[in-house]
Amino acid sequence: MKKLNMQTPNITEQNIEQIAKLFPHVITESQDEHGNTQKAIDFDLLKQSLSNVLVDDSDERYRLDWPGKKASLLKANTPINKTLRPCREDSVNFDTTENVYIEGDNFEVLKILQESYLGKIKMIYIDPPYNTGKDFIYKDNYTAKKADYEEELGTTDEDDNKLFKNTDTNGRFHSDWLSMMYERLIVARDLLKEDGVIFISIDDNEVHNLREIGDEVFGEENFIVDLVWEKKKKGTFLSKTITNIKEYIFVYSKSINNFQGLIGEINSETETYPCVNASNKREIRRVPVGIISKYKEKNYFLKKGSKISVNTMDLILHTDLVIKEGVLAEELVIEGNWRYRQDLMKSFALKKELYITQDLYLRRIVKEPRYKTLKDLLPRLGKNKDSKYKDFNINNLFEDGWGSNEDGEEELRLLMDNNGLLEFPKPAKLIKKIITSVRDDDLLILDFFSGSATTAHAVMQLNAEDNGKRKFIMVQLPEATDEKSEAYKAGYKTIAEIGKERIRRAGNKIVEENQDKAGIEQLDIGFRVYKTASSNMKDVYYHPNKLSQGELFDLASNIKEDRTPDDLLTQVILDLGLELNLPIEKKDIHGNTVFIVQSKALVACFDDNINTKIIDEIAQLKPFKVVFKDASFAESKDRINLEERFKRLSSETLITVI
Repeated sequence: MKKLNMQTPNITEQNIEQIAKLFPHVITESQDEHGNTQKAIDFDLLKQSLSNVLVDDSDERYRLDWPGKKASLLKANTPINKTLRPCREDSVNFDTTENVYIEGDNFEVLKILQESYLGKIKMIYIDPPYNTGKDFIYKDNYTAKKADYEEELGTTDEDDNKLFKNTDTNGRFHSDWLSMMYERLIVARDLLKEDGVIFISIDDNEVHNLREIGDEVFGEENFIVDLVWEKKKKGTFLSKTITNIKEYIFVYSKSINNFQGLIGEINSETETYPCVNASNKREIRRVPVGIISKYKEKNYFLKKGSKISVNTMDLILHTDLVIKEGVLAEELVIEGNWRYRQDLMKSFALKKELYITQDLYLRRIVKEPRYKTLKDLLPRLGKNKDSKYKDFNINNLFEDGWGSNEDGEEELRLLMDNNGLLEFPKPAKLIKKIITSVRDDDLLILDFFSGSATTAHAVMQLNAEDNGKRKFIMVQLPEATDEKSEAYKAGYKTIAEIGKERIRRAGNKIVEENQDKAGIEQLDIGFRVYKTASSNMKDVYYHPNKLSQGELFDLASNIKEDRTPDDLLTQVILDLGLELNLPIEKKDIHGNTVFIVQSKALVACFDDNINTKIIDEIAQLKPFKVVFKDASFAESKDRINLEERFKRLSSETLITVI
């Protein structure tokens, strides 16, 4: 019978095992703090193994360094005894929703999610603190060293760790921000799928440092693009001569070799911005008559009469390029231009994910940049060639659905019936564009700096528009609002309270606005709320060797007295690597409460005095895993009897205890 660890994984041990597979000769032994022998790495040998010349002692190399970097890396790899506790009263449709909202320090949350979401998240979007000198709250790990120059907030978290604001008077102003981001990105990278992608918003304050640590964590070769967002038309004067109206969004893939690409284009009259196109389709370029293309071979072109994925229409885009009711009147070569790799074009063609864009013929007539899709083009052209193209009009990014800071603030004001709840919330329009750029309408999206929960709002809105099945995980520190703020006066004591209420209101509004749409009742507008907490287990669970004989008689259980069966189930789900959004069924079997997770993937019972009747009935369900409390069995013979009965009734079941 296996005993659960009930703590986050030890990444250092896992990394050592991976290194041992590649370089077994660098493995040595050392002693831990308790004198126990453990595997270790001979770093001198490892360095030499990774070099084709004799390694000297020089420390000079190309890298970004700062005080606290090594401590941050160690922190990212060290397990923590933390868990999540469900909060049904704050949730919406807890039993049926697949969305998750987590209150707590996002670094701890990322560590807690490591087992359950390892390699499962397709997209991450974060809007972290920009380190402006007033927006960065963090846990202090260096109080004794920094007490002379840090501004204490006078608040603590649930473990009495002091919280500090990173002001520009802090002697470690940039270093603390770098450490905060570095350790979080290291853990977040492991959560991404191999074809996953992360978007990180930033402004001028730390844009240079973010690129450096992004290249280090994700790999320089996995950098995709630095998007530019026009956040406002009327900029704020930051100096005597410069008006800042832009922010940036860094995009990295988990693995460039598995990356499927984003839907993107460049589109502006006056200036070139790298952008993300909201269309779900792709471009094919027509090769003019008489031009021989090296790509004109099987699967690289569409034959005359081929169907293409556009709306039914009659439209002439070129003197000899005709589409009637979605059918090509001539053969077209599918050739990638500088926007798309040719192998991707072939893939798009085979999947019928193509669309026709405006040809240079039209560009010469109207002297405008190309439109994104036929759907965008039709209202301006009309449905016949005699329209003379008089109504062409290209929109800038602000008007083209990207939104601005003003849009974000107005959106939040109208939804929450209050003005100024949060400064500079991102508009849902922007996040929708970003989400749609990832070609998947059934993806899991993580935002671990969720703020007002714009990302959750955007996910629900997109699902309502295209019947998608996207799911979100929002993470937000329950940071206190200022007592003088509009948010506090409106009754929101923390930023997390604003985020949760926004999701509730946005979900209801989306359903109300789409009540006539077929299938809207299936839209998931719920979310399960969890809050970070210390482990459900007492210290003796992790360190039984520290228990003295006198304390032995005072311990009736190794589980904390204030923890519920729901609390225990959540920690077991996380420890077993199951996802938080799986369906949970609660049954009463012979007077005992039994939890059934994901149709027998896990069956758990945390009641006392488990008898053979309930054991037999659970075994007959033939669950993949079953969990009981260690204290459920009065004597050791009862545990032995449990194993024997499962061997007979459900031999494949993995039995564990806490």
